[in-house]
Amino acid sequence: MTDQIQFGRHSLEIDPEKECQTIVEQLKQIVHITLHRQGAVVGISGGIDSSVVLALSVHAFGPEHVIGVLLPESESSDDSARLALLLAAQLGVQTVTENISGALQGFGCYTRRDAAIQRVIPEYEPGWGAKITLAGNLMNQAALNVFRVTVTSPTGHEVSKRLPMQEFSQIVAASNFKQRSRMSMLYYHAELHNYAVMGTANKNEYDLGFFVKYGDGGVDTQPIGHLFKTQIYQLAKYLNIPQEIQQRTPTTDTYPGGSTQEEFFYRVPFEILDAVWLGYEQGVSQAGIAQALGLAVDQVERIVDDIASKARATTYLRMQPLSINGRPVY
Repeated sequence: MTDQIQFGRHSLEIDPEKECQTIVEQLKQIVHITLHRQGAVVGISGGIDSSVVLALSVHAFGPEHVIGVLLPESESSDDSARLALLLAAQLGVQTVTENISGALQGFGCYTRRDAAIQRVIPEYEPGWGAKITLAGNLMNQAALNVFRVTVTSPTGHEVSKRLPMQEFSQIVAASNFKQRSRMSMLYYHAELHNYAVMGTANKNEYDLGFFVKYGDGGVDTQPIGHLFKTQIYQLAKYLNIPQEIQQRTPTTDTYPGGSTQEEFFYRVPFEILDAVWLGYEQGVSQAGIAQALGLAVDQVERIVDDIASKARATTYLRMQPLSINGRPVY
């Protein structure tokens, strides 16, 4: 067991300058030497992760070899485009805006999703706010990964109900057209310029499966996939990411009701989740983690159990195509 005296919230602190230098050098090696590409394409959303990746790409390849692609659709937040353009202008990066609403309508993204919601909440109408959340806060109580759908009418009337598995699966499957359509557009621009597609998933998203396979998980490299969310903020400060982006609440920007990442998936603040997770990885006992972080042991137990459960349940998302008799499966 790691000595618990050595562990604490400070354990998440990194040397941002050294970390950025390491990532930049590896990006140059991966993109130029391994992939034989000349630059980077980054899907930018005005969020902290894509902002940090855009800045790192500029440090690696220069602004003239980086393209920031905005991928809005009819339900996107206006702040996403505004903040993405703000950062791109600061970095001197060329941007392209590709509205994917037409593609999503063609796939039936909205109609398939809305049909599932209406089976659960019949009064729901297209155009209402809608979001999916996980019940409970792991700091307060043990709770299964049971999802609820909450809809809000134009007059502010709110209805929330538990999602049966069939409807949950249909809503998620339909909504995943958004990430997969964006991936296709990113590769269009990457192939057009002989560039590589940069992933924007952090460790929380990648290791716990908070991404779409062959959607936002369909990339050429993951520059920040080894870093906790709280460590991304340390890089953002060093890279001089605009304060408005650093202070923005992390959101999925997938559902028209605007759910945060915490209420949709994590159920605990990142500064607590990351510290507990790091202690768990370092072999600190749950009692030691609780003492070091000022938490109750049962809180730590719930968080660790949830981390392990999510990691197990989403293993298939991180798997490469499987081979039969040693031959690749395409």
